[in-house]
Amino acid sequence: MAFEYAIALTGGIATGKSTVASLLALNGMRVIDADTISHEILDDSASWVRDTFGEEYLSGIKVDRAKLGTLIFSDTSKKKVLEDFLHPKIRAEIEQRSIKQDSFKFPYLIDIPLFFEKSAYDIKESVVVYAPSEIQLARFMKRNGYSQEESLRRINSQMAIEEKKKRATWVIDNSQNLKHLQKECEDFVEKIKAKYL
Repeated sequence: MAFEYAIALTGGIATGKSTVASLLALNGMRVIDADTISHEILDDSASWVRDTFGEEYLSGIKVDRAKLGTLIFSDTSKKKVLEDFLHPKIRAEIEQRSIKQDSFKFPYLIDIPLFFEKSAYDIKESVVVYAPSEIQLARFMKRNGYSQEESLRRINSQMAIEEKKKRATWVIDNSQNLKHLQKECEDFVEKIKAKYL
């Protein structure tokens, strides 16, 4: 059975989920990354993307994710087409990796950006990487170079970070500097060890 020892790692766009996943891995936690899996599957599906959305969404043999992202965030019907194609494949791959991780009988993380939005995974516990929405917006604009309007459109396509924080089993606060975040991650790992060891 998949997901027996899984903890969902989630957050919002630009709240620092990837950094937290790396820090938790450095602290000995095993992480399955849904984003990495989705990128692999998307690149393997380049011919489907070309046939479905057009040649201009490829860059050589790979999918031009930035261009495709701009399209799907501005057109909900195209977003649905892409999600209906990708999500079952992503889920099957995550499930396969999860069964392998469950065999170790110790908690591991599955990094799932849309964990609360989609409710697609039967995972009981979750940890949310939290940063207040104004910090989230500033970080996203700085990181991606998008306008405020485009940034807000992408951020608002997800559930509000405050709502995710309320639903979480644990919260890792990323509203300060890296040193503070490292401490938050270490504390979280200690809580997991205390609970399961």
